[in-house]
Amino acid sequence: MMADYCLTFGLLLIVFAIPAGVSAYSEMRPPRMAAVTIVLGACLVILAVTLSPTGYSYGDIPQAVARVMARFLP
Repeated sequence: MMADYCLTFGLLLIVFAIPAGVSAYSEMRPPRMAAVTIVLGACLVILAVTLSPTGYSYGDIPQAVARVMARFLP
């Protein structure tokens, strides 16, 4: 289950960093925080893949995210 948490939060960080990077680029600022956030998200995804005993395929990702969301939502 820890691997599912790492995967979900890593993907969430990456998704939130993309608009921040585009915004910084459009305002002619260096996208430092967006780059750091993407690196942290990628590290969490890599950690999730290494923690999972069977790894993740593309079909497993929605199921892992749904499991994590089911734990947080009543």
